[in-house]
Amino acid sequence: MAGDIFGISISALNAAQTGLATTEHNIANANTTGYSRQVAVASTRQAQATGSGFIGQGVDITSVKRIYDEFLSNQVVREQGQASHLSSYYSQIQQINNMLADPNAGLSPALQDFFSAVNGVSNAPEAAATRQTMLSSAQSLASRFQSMNQRMVDINDSINGQITASVASINSYAQQIATLNLNIVVAQASSGGRPPNDLLDQRDQLIAELNQEVKTSVVKQDDGSLNVSVGSGQLLVVSGQAYSLQTVQSLGDPTKLEVAAGTAGGTVIRLQQSAFQGGKLGGMITFRSESLDPAQNSLGLVAMGLAGTFNQQHQLGQDLYGVLGADFFVQPVPAVSSYTNNTGNAAVGASVSSYAGLTGSDYTLMFNGAAGYTLTRLSDNKATNYAALPQTVDGLTISVTSGAPNAGDTFLIRPTKNGAAHIAVAFTDPSKIAAAAPLRTNATLTNIGTGRISLGTVNAPPPGTVDPAHPSTDLNLQQAVSITFTSPTTFNVTGAGAGIPAVGVPYTAGDDITYNGWTVQITGVPRAGDSFTVGANNNAPTDNRNVLLLAALQNQKTLSGGTVNYQGAYSQLVSQVGNKTRELQVASAAQDTMVAQTIQAQQAVSGVNLDEEAANLLRYQRAYQAAGKAMQIANTLFDTLLSLGR
Repeated sequence: MAGDIFGISISALNAAQTGLATTEHNIANANTTGYSRQVAVASTRQAQATGSGFIGQGVDITSVKRIYDEFLSNQVVREQGQASHLSSYYSQIQQINNMLADPNAGLSPALQDFFSAVNGVSNAPEAAATRQTMLSSAQSLASRFQSMNQRMVDINDSINGQITASVASINSYAQQIATLNLNIVVAQASSGGRPPNDLLDQRDQLIAELNQEVKTSVVKQDDGSLNVSVGSGQLLVVSGQAYSLQTVQSLGDPTKLEVAAGTAGGTVIRLQQSAFQGGKLGGMITFRSESLDPAQNSLGLVAMGLAGTFNQQHQLGQDLYGVLGADFFVQPVPAVSSYTNNTGNAAVGASVSSYAGLTGSDYTLMFNGAAGYTLTRLSDNKATNYAALPQTVDGLTISVTSGAPNAGDTFLIRPTKNGAAHIAVAFTDPSKIAAAAPLRTNATLTNIGTGRISLGTVNAPPPGTVDPAHPSTDLNLQQAVSITFTSPTTFNVTGAGAGIPAVGVPYTAGDDITYNGWTVQITGVPRAGDSFTVGANNNAPTDNRNVLLLAALQNQKTLSGGTVNYQGAYSQLVSQVGNKTRELQVASAAQDTMVAQTIQAQQAVSGVNLDEEAANLLRYQRAYQAAGKAMQIANTLFDTLLSLGR
């Protein structure tokens, strides 16, 4: 019996010692990130049957259990990944928001200064000083466009660098997880299936940190290892094998880096970028596609629309040399790039047919072989099929300029991407500002009727025509034309030009009279023999008719389908970015609160409570002391038995 008491005492000592060691381990790792509290799991030994009944044989420590709630732990991982995604997105978009909304560095003050200078020329069109001010303000405006665009280019370059760093971190985590998978499988096998708690905690922490880089899917295997995948199912870890991601240039846009997967044979598998959600990587990719690219396109749209519509009106004027107006701004053109994996030799071009029709969206054009082409507007993924090119859509005319495509060949069309980068003032001579109208109308002094002729206007470009080579200007614009009334209701037209001479033209007071690319109106009641002339505007330095029309463009709704002016289009961009920034700020703060609450709930279960562990120390200490006392008693009993035999 003493032997039994001795054995029971030893088992109690061992159990108390294990409890003490486990408690000390908890205390030591109270501040270790990812550590889960452990407890020693005890079970009674099988009792021994005696004539008096079953007598207990002591206690065994069957395992050391990790206090772990899989649901709460997974929730923490998800919430942290989403918080990282929002934080990454928010920190990036703040840069654009601060630039666009800056009252000094934004576009609005430069735009206002430019049109103030245009109005200055309208007040003194012959003055060199006002003309030079207009040119200087235009150069400042173009520089503002360029600097803002360059800032967005710099942000894109930074995104490329951050994507590269994130991919390197993901690969490192994947390798560490694969190594831990192997160690866990070996440890479980060598311990009879008992869980290696500390290794499991380390692996869970790596999974959590990986999810802060990119959202993952985790599948537990029967041997205790984990398979990890990212994106739309791309495997990252399979048991003890890690697979690497890498960065590659976009097929359509070499300024962008994208995430791809490599194979053992060196083949690159391009992955769907939109499938990368959550974490820093997902936040950066989403920011680039949903905010950075649209913002750059919208800024380019304002620049292209301003340059294009201002040039169109400037071409309808006349400078101080008596020459028809040239382009005032260097006109940006749409960017078209061929995918690097195209097999045909086709080159696709795009030109602007209507600045009001431009949407600011990017497009992909795919050749489908005999089925024709598919044009996809990327802002809403609307796809339209065309049997052949050229086609005009959303203010663009798209055509194959050379070569021939093969089936599957794809082209990226970015109509407004380069707008802000390429806008510039086209000349430096202030005398070339076309402030005057190239026409002058006169009424013959011998007229006896009450007829009056308007100053006349040069006709605007016909629909679908945007060409810096003056396609809308009639070659006979400045030819002398006479309008002579044969009666109060009819007139004849003489001179050079299409439709001239014209005899017996009906007259209605105030109706448009259009020839040679100009339009005039005659009002009142002319008499037979009354005559009016339309011809070149020679030696008219004080004429401000065209610069008044240029100044009026500031408030004309020339963009977005004729719904907004230049400032309105820019204000829409500022509002969109500002609203998104505010949305992300609120969402990010709310998500941080959610993370804190989820961690608190998880730590309530798995975290180390030092007060509780201190109480356990005392409990196990007393148990150890009691077991020692029992062993001492057993030893005394054994000595007593031995003394009986002497």
